Amino acid sequence: MPTLRDIAIDGLSHMQESGQLRVAVDEEARAILRGWMLAQRQGGPPAPQAVPPPPVQPGPESPQQADMQGVEEKLAYLRERAQQWKAARALGTLRDTMVFATGNPHARLMLVGEAPGYDEERLQEPFVGKAGQKLNQILAAMGLKREEVYISNVCKFRPAMGDNQGTANRAPNDAEIAACLPLILAEIRAIRPGCIICLGGTSAKGLLGSNASVSALRGQWHECQGIPVRVTYHPSYLLRNESLSAKRAVWEDMLAAMEHLQLPISAKQRSYFLPA
Repeated sequence: MPTLRDIAIDGLSHMQESGQLRVAVDEEARAILRGWMLAQRQGGPPAPQAVPPPPVQPGPESPQQADMQGVEEKLAYLRERAQQWKAARALGTLRDTMVFATGNPHARLMLVGEAPGYDEERLQEPFVGKAGQKLNQILAAMGLKREEVYISNVCKFRPAMGDNQGTANRAPNDAEIAACLPLILAEIRAIRPGCIICLGGTSAKGLLGSNASVSALRGQWHECQGIPVRVTYHPSYLLRNESLSAKRAVWEDMLAAMEHLQLPISAKQRSYFLPA
């Protein structure tokens, strides 16, 4: 399975062959990438710590502007790579249309689901069907707009179910999760959100490597690549289970994320879905 190092080396080599010799990265990333490239040429293991970062050339933009440009460039590159992602294509169990991500690349809150379904494949955007409408309602209750957060999936392609699939969907299996995992991990490294919410057990399996149930994982903080992670039920769960207890469970996870991000929380918000 391709690693993040493989993604970076392949992309840099392709850019170099195409005549592009400059890319916007910070000092730390530049040192790591340079170490990877040198190790690749020499056939040895990566040792980025042994390569001192080169001097930074002054540019017209401020450091903040350069960083913002860097995130957007990284995501644009990842989107392009995902479109032709060989590890996923080689499985033969995923459909052809790639659905990448949506939202603010500089968001403090990142939400990760399992895979695109019929509506997502049709519109090429994650969480746009009934589950997406439920997610929009949850975000609105948090005082957030869809455009203010970053929404993605562990698997970038709709899992296939035969020629007569129609509108039917299924969760990605372990091989499909593993094939696409480097992409979502690279997204997380590019965005570096304040926290991540895993929407459902499939997302948690990918980011946390856990086969535990959502009920066993929720209510506590986990970690993925140094980013705090909260696990909650997928919005589709609330479409099937409209009990007050189910709604409150999801809402408590959202409140925990709001507290972690130091978002304002009113007394009314804290009381949502509590028994009368």
